[in-house]
Amino acid sequence: MSLRQNFKQLPFIKSHSLFRPFSSSSSHQDPYSVLKEDPVDICTSIWVKSFSSPSNFTFSNLTGFLSKLDLWALAYQRSCAHVTGKFPPRNALPSHALHSLFSLQTAVVHNRFKWNDKAHQILRSPNDKPSTKLVSKRKLSAMMESDDPCFQDRVVQEMLLMVLEPIFEARFSRKSHAFRPGRNAHTVIRTIRSNFAGYLWFLRGDLSEILDDIDADVVMGCVEKVVRDKKVLNLIKKALKSPVRIREMGNYGEESRKKKKRKSTKKKILNENEPKPDPYWLRTFFDFAPEEAAKIPTYGYCGILSPLLANVCLNELDQMMEEKIVDFFRPNKLDSIWKHSIDDRCHNPSWPEFVPSSGKEKTRKMEYIRYGGHFLIGVRGPREDAVQIRKEIIEFCERKFGIRLDNSKIDIEHITRGIQFLDHIICRRVIYPTLRYTGSGGKIVSEKGVGTLLSVTACLQQCIRQFRRLKFVKGDKDPEPLPCTPMLYSGQAHTNAQMNKFLETMADWYRYADNRKKVVGFCAYVIRSSLAKLYAARYRLKSRAKVYKIALRDLSRPLRENSNNSAPEYSDLLRMGLVDAIEGVQFSHMSLIPTCDYTPFPRNWIPDHEQVLHEYIRLQDPKFFCELHRSIKRQGLSLPQDEISEIVWDYKTLGVRRYQSSGENELNNGLQKV
Repeated sequence: MSLRQNFKQLPFIKSHSLFRPFSSSSSHQDPYSVLKEDPVDICTSIWVKSFSSPSNFTFSNLTGFLSKLDLWALAYQRSCAHVTGKFPPRNALPSHALHSLFSLQTAVVHNRFKWNDKAHQILRSPNDKPSTKLVSKRKLSAMMESDDPCFQDRVVQEMLLMVLEPIFEARFSRKSHAFRPGRNAHTVIRTIRSNFAGYLWFLRGDLSEILDDIDADVVMGCVEKVVRDKKVLNLIKKALKSPVRIREMGNYGEESRKKKKRKSTKKKILNENEPKPDPYWLRTFFDFAPEEAAKIPTYGYCGILSPLLANVCLNELDQMMEEKIVDFFRPNKLDSIWKHSIDDRCHNPSWPEFVPSSGKEKTRKMEYIRYGGHFLIGVRGPREDAVQIRKEIIEFCERKFGIRLDNSKIDIEHITRGIQFLDHIICRRVIYPTLRYTGSGGKIVSEKGVGTLLSVTACLQQCIRQFRRLKFVKGDKDPEPLPCTPMLYSGQAHTNAQMNKFLETMADWYRYADNRKKVVGFCAYVIRSSLAKLYAARYRLKSRAKVYKIALRDLSRPLRENSNNSAPEYSDLLRMGLVDAIEGVQFSHMSLIPTCDYTPFPRNWIPDHEQVLHEYIRLQDPKFFCELHRSIKRQGLSLPQDEISEIVWDYKTLGVRRYQSSGENELNNGLQKV
């Protein structure tokens, strides 16, 4: 071989040097020797880099992360957990999977990867059975026309998500709570309870059109503001532009009828590694999802990357609303709250729902929060301000996203009428609390106050509608429970256990509702009555009264179809382990239902993982670390347990604290002089 040919082969050898352990000539080497780094450390470095960089910083070189096989192995593990239901350990990955992973990584880095390429799959699912037989034309056409995504697409989506999510999370607004780690619907409800008291007009907007479909150029324009890597941008751009298959209207009905007929007669047999479907209680709870949380965006072949891209686009609206909040603020000293600054509460922070009464002149202020494609805006001011804000939002969405919204998509409602958001009703009521404070001379003064209290209650009518849709009840005003027919062929122990899990999740979902006891009690009544009717039909007891008489109110006693005395006792069978223990249906009495959680929510709350990141970044700063080290040397290191012990000892011996504030000392000196 000539020297010229050797030089031509050098780039190929250099680019494929990582593949040497997998080659046939070096098959005796360990294939896991290529995996040298910890993928969690790599992901952590991306999170730290993203949160420590300024907001206008752009990432122009992300191909280096796409070239790390350790990250691809983690993406493969997460994809396997989604497909099989089991997270495979790193040392148990098969060698052929590492071969395919390296080939997939090479195809992605060198721009040879194609989305939804079912005819040439580089990496296959672990559930696919290896076969050497030729695939028939019918099976091949069915595989090509199926809507099931490729497994290798899922791996690439996981890889992009691990790289892009920390980059955009550091730049997302704190006002958005959907499709983000550490944030959920509960954080929205708690934020509304703590930050939305005192507002008179509410705008409830629906931007779900963006979650259904959006122009690819709009998405790429929002992504390119932060990410400048051409290979990553090309991957996202190709995934967004998915082809649309057009079928003839004449044959579509016949094909759908054939498919329906085939599905109704053919039973599906799960493979050995295929995960079981979700249990009945979990499917039932998911059917209770509110309108704001029921829709998940799907853009082309982006898959699990679609929610992140939707938040990237809607973050433009969040940033615009944050600027509007600052510009809209006009303080008024005659108002009871927000007299001076935008963060001034002027009342008890441990009771943020209560707002003292004030005169006609009020501070102009606005608050905003978004969950997915739905947002809620509170306005303290006249209705004309709310109308102007709605007009500006409609113009912004048409200019930025290319969608035209009418006034029906953004409703304006007064707080007295109640606003429904995430299946909770936001309203207010006038209360007259007794206010106690310490006056001059140390006397405790009590006087009657007046103000409004923000109330966040669960929508019972919406709960009834969901139960009626799932065929648990019939009727509106006086709903009557129906038997739970999907659990007809399950045992009493299994049925009670399934329904208990459902009731536990429902009680947790309504955790921050004022009427938590009422709505959870209604859910427990519906489930208990539905099971009683089911048991009455299964064990031929004719009525619910006989079921309650034998199995008690919580249905914990065993039921039998006949009264054969020769049958062994349930206690004996339970002792021998031949039957399962029957767990009673929960919340059979109102005293067993937990009350609403009124724990105060911090005004500028951030998730725990972001707090840890900020603290870690602060400790990495040499100036902050030197100041902290100097203060520890000067003041010494004391444990919280030592301070608590000193406080308890002072109260036991002296009756007062040894260390008092300067204000308390001045007050005590003044009292002594008097």
